[in-house]
Amino acid sequence: MAQTVPACQLPRKLYDVARNTGAHTSSGLATAGFRTAKYLVDEWFQNCYARYHQAFADLDQSEQQHHESRQLVAETEALAQRTQQDSTKKVGERLKDMHCWKLELQRQVEELVAETDLLLAQKQRLERTLDATAVPFSIATDNLQCRERRQHPDLVRDCVEMELLKEADLIRNIQELLKRTMMQVVNQIRMNHEHKETCEMDWSDKVEACNIDEACCRYHNQSSDLQFYPHSAKFEESASTPETWAKFTQENLYRAERERLASVNLRKLVDCILQDASEDLRLQCDAVNLAFGRRCEELEGARHKLEHYLRETLREIVNQEHNVAALKQAIRDKEAPLKVAQTRLYQRSHRPNVELCRDAVQFRLVSEVEELNLSLAALREKLLEAEQSLRNLEDTRMSLEKDIAVKMNSLFIDRQKCMAHRTRYPTVLQLAGYQ
Repeated sequence: MAQTVPACQLPRKLYDVARNTGAHTSSGLATAGFRTAKYLVDEWFQNCYARYHQAFADLDQSEQQHHESRQLVAETEALAQRTQQDSTKKVGERLKDMHCWKLELQRQVEELVAETDLLLAQKQRLERTLDATAVPFSIATDNLQCRERRQHPDLVRDCVEMELLKEADLIRNIQELLKRTMMQVVNQIRMNHEHKETCEMDWSDKVEACNIDEACCRYHNQSSDLQFYPHSAKFEESASTPETWAKFTQENLYRAERERLASVNLRKLVDCILQDASEDLRLQCDAVNLAFGRRCEELEGARHKLEHYLRETLREIVNQEHNVAALKQAIRDKEAPLKVAQTRLYQRSHRPNVELCRDAVQFRLVSEVEELNLSLAALREKLLEAEQSLRNLEDTRMSLEKDIAVKMNSLFIDRQKCMAHRTRYPTVLQLAGYQ
C-alpha cells in the first residue's frame, strides 16, 4: 500500500551528550591512558535512534517518490498519447485541406490545358485564314493590273475598278486585324502557360507536402525509422502562416481563372472576327463579280450596237460606192452630148458672111451647152459630196472596227482573265480557317 503520510522533513531530536569534564567521568584524567576515544551508552543509543529515524524518513520519501513517479509516468503517457493523437488529427485535417487545394489546382491546370488547346486551335484558324487571304489579295491586284491593259476609250474608272479597289483595301485591313489578333492570341497562350506552370508548381509543392504529411501521419511509437532531431522544434523564419498559405493558393487560382476567362473571351472574339472577315470577303467578292457581270453586259451591248452600225455602214459604203460609180458614169455620159453641142457650135461659127446668124438653132445650141455644163457641174459637185461621204463612211467603218476590237479586248480581259481568275477565290470555310 502506498504511504498516506505526507512527505515532509521530520524534526531532528536533540540529545544531551555527556562529556568527560572531570575526574569522575570516563574521559577524565584517571582513564586517559586506557580508552580516550570511546562513546557513552547514551551516545550509542542516540546514534542508533538517529539511524532509525533517517532510514524511516528515507523510506517514506522514496515511497512518496515512487508514487509521484508512477503518477507522473501515467500522466505524461496520457499526455503524450493525447498530444500525438491531436497532432495526428491535425496532420489529417491538414492533409484534407491540402487535398482539396490540390484538387482545385489540378482542376484549374486541366481547364487551362484544355482552354490553351482550344486557343491553339483558334490560332491555327487565324494562320489558315491569314494564308487564305493572300489568294484574294493576289486576285484583286491581278485584276487591277489586267484591267490597266484596256485600251482607250474603255480605260475608265468604272464600278468594277471601284469594287476591286474596295476589295483590296478590305483584304489589307482584314490582314492587319488578323495579325494584331494573332499577337493577342500568342500573348494569351504565353500567359496561360505561365499560370499553368505556376499552378503546377503549387500543385507539385502540395503533392510533396502531402507525401511528407502522409508519412508523418503513418509514424507511430513502434516505427523503426525514428530519430532524435533536437533542433527541429522551432519555427522557420520563412515559414508561412495558414492564412498566407491559403491566400497564396487562392491568388494563384484567381489569376489562373482570370486568364482562363480572358482566353475564353479571346476565343469568342477570334471566332467572331473570323466569321465576320469571311462573310465580308465573300460579300465583297460577290459585289465584284456582280459588277463584272454588269460591265460585261454593258460591253456586250455596246459591241452588238457597234457591230450593227458597222453592218449598216458597210452596206452604206457599198451603196455609196455604187452611187459614186453612177455619178462618174453620168458625168462620162454627159461628155458626148457636150462634145456634140460644142462641135455644132464650132462648125456653125464658120458660116460665111451673113449666114453667121443668131438664129434659133444658135440660141438652142448655146443653151444646150450651158445646160450640159450646169449638169456636169452639178454631177461633179455631187460626186465630190459622194466621195467625201464615202471617205467619211470608211473612217466610220475603221472607227467602228477599232472600237469593236477595243470592246472585244475589254471583254477578253474581264471575262477570260479577271473572271476566270476569280473562280479560284477561297470558299467561306477556307476564309474562316476551317480548311
